[in-house]
Amino acid sequence: MKRTLSVMMLGLRGLPNVQGGIEAHVQNLASYLQDMDCRVDVIVRSPYQPVEHRKEWNGIRIHSLWSPVSKSLEAITHTFLGVLYAAVKRPDILHIHAVGPSLMVPLARMLGLRVVVTHHGQDYDRQKWGKLAKFMLKSGEYCGMKMSNGRIVISEVLKNLVQDKYAKKSTLIPNGVVMPDLIDSETALDKFGLTAGKYILTVSRLVPEKRHLDLIEAFKKGSLPGWKLVIVGGSDHPDAYTKAVTTSAASHPDVVMTGFQSGLGLKELFTHAGMFVLPSSHEGLPIAMLEALSFGLPVIASNIPANLEVGIPENHYYQMGDVNALTARLELFAETAQDSIAKTRLRAWVDNKYNWADIAAATLQVYGDVAKTSRFLPVSTIPSTPGFNNNFELSV
Repeated sequence: MKRTLSVMMLGLRGLPNVQGGIEAHVQNLASYLQDMDCRVDVIVRSPYQPVEHRKEWNGIRIHSLWSPVSKSLEAITHTFLGVLYAAVKRPDILHIHAVGPSLMVPLARMLGLRVVVTHHGQDYDRQKWGKLAKFMLKSGEYCGMKMSNGRIVISEVLKNLVQDKYAKKSTLIPNGVVMPDLIDSETALDKFGLTAGKYILTVSRLVPEKRHLDLIEAFKKGSLPGWKLVIVGGSDHPDAYTKAVTTSAASHPDVVMTGFQSGLGLKELFTHAGMFVLPSSHEGLPIAMLEALSFGLPVIASNIPANLEVGIPENHYYQMGDVNALTARLELFAETAQDSIAKTRLRAWVDNKYNWADIAAATLQVYGDVAKTSRFLPVSTIPSTPGFNNNFELSV
């Protein structure tokens, strides 16, 4: 008699619609795995978990564990408790997301758990961390890459890092997008005083590596009559950077801060934007950028390796941190109307290259390869799944 593969995920704040790239990744991955007859449990941090989904969402079982609301302590404390909880529940696979939580991989292995780790990015490069935090994150990367049973990376850059730095093989499975329906309604636009097609959109948490200040400065310097800049996102732990962004935005009447948005409101903002900008200094593989492309938006992005790997045309990139270059891109894109054919073609490209169904199938194959060594799961019960298609090209 066949058993359903059971997977428990750990390393995120909560779901659904909780702000953050890993949160969006797990929300989509878990949903697709659930549809593939994979039993999915997700361990979340109780302060962030929506109260209406404390136990279950979309067929996914949710386990809310306490964590402190602390930038430096919440992830490691919650992961420690999560690993102990998983040791009691005994899933076939414990899937840990990100290098910080991966510091607990040795404990998980000692407790007899089979562990898959997804490396979402070199979090120790983020500007918000001090020396001790960076050391802990690098240690987490070491533990995750050297001691896990299976390793997933979301970009070619990370795949090369794992091979060169740790002499370990990993499976490249990128982030993905759920192709959205384009929304006719404009309720969110009316709320924030926006005109369809005449605003620049950026969506992210308010953290230094997203470089909102570069974008605000570039917008202020540019000649963009009739355009507005819309900054969507908030901060889990408001700090000096949050205050600096808020102050800078308030100094210009055409910069709009919406706070965190989700659901219909966020879809409306994506659908009707004139362009999307991602000026980051650090990314894993940027989900917000993929989402913008899935709506057919022209995207401008900094030329960091993770953004370059997405593969949009060269003239959509600019030198990270060069505000003048970003201003020039904003002005150029504001003058260039995008036709419906270009939007349709862009949507088809991103759907083919970053499809969640293919990504979930490839992830399930990693689980199967790890679980085959477990006496609790016969080899015959592991599904054979194809890899994703990553060869479709976009040209202009």
